[in-house]
Amino acid sequence: MTAAEWHLPDGELRRYGEGTLVPPELWSTEAHLAACAYCRERLAAAAEPQMTAAGWVRLDAELDAPVPGPVERLLVRAGVAEHTARLLAATPVLRLSWLVAVASTLALAALLANLADPVVFLAVAPLLPVGGVALSFGHRVDPTYEITVVAPIHTFRLLLLRCVAVLSTTTVLSAAATLALPDLGLTALGWFLPALALTLLTLAFMARLGPVLAAVLVGLGWVVLVTSTLGAGSGGSSPFVPVGQLALALAGALGALVLARMHRAFETPRRFR
Repeated sequence: MTAAEWHLPDGELRRYGEGTLVPPELWSTEAHLAACAYCRERLAAAAEPQMTAAGWVRLDAELDAPVPGPVERLLVRAGVAEHTARLLAATPVLRLSWLVAVASTLALAALLANLADPVVFLAVAPLLPVGGVALSFGHRVDPTYEITVVAPIHTFRLLLLRCVAVLSTTTVLSAAATLALPDLGLTALGWFLPALALTLLTLAFMARLGPVLAAVLVGLGWVVLVTSTLGAGSGGSSPFVPVGQLALALAGALGALVLARMHRAFETPRRFR
């Protein structure tokens, strides 16, 4: 007997409408309903209006629910709240294109460091999180800016979360790239404190200058500092010797202090326009 020659029993149809039907009967019933218009009409007539309306509401919710990407799923598994994970996953610098660009830049810098001067890698690596911060917030560069401004989360907290995401990814990639510089020893890690200090200084200036201009000025200042001190110290430039690292740590601490005192300024969206 084919599907067109038989129909679902009333009891089975009623249990399906009540949601009490279990596999394997559930599977065969759904398969039959998909092919039998008559049984679908019987089901609609037998079901209570409230149950039918609730079913449509659940269906609409499932269809409209956003599909989380791999980054969002990873963040949720790590314990990040779903709404926070969604805002973090929307960070432009967590996209594959940005990560590939960062990895390629570090690979090229490591190659030039081996062929020419180690200072190339030590100078380039700290600039990557600065660029990432500039691309993580602001209406000109962030395609999700309008959404994040009206999201139920403080702008300053969102900015810090995104900066942590930027620093984490660039730090992991930079640390992996240092494996290509075995001859430098611990000097190969001289990029970490500058990266942290430059990021904090960029955030401190961002409230007044905006993300792009703040990142450009801090980046230019870093390039001028490195090039003007070439030849000093074992790292090839004074920022990478112990005294220079200490000075950068103090600059980072100063940036963090200024940032903490100015955090309320980030709650005004016009600061980023």
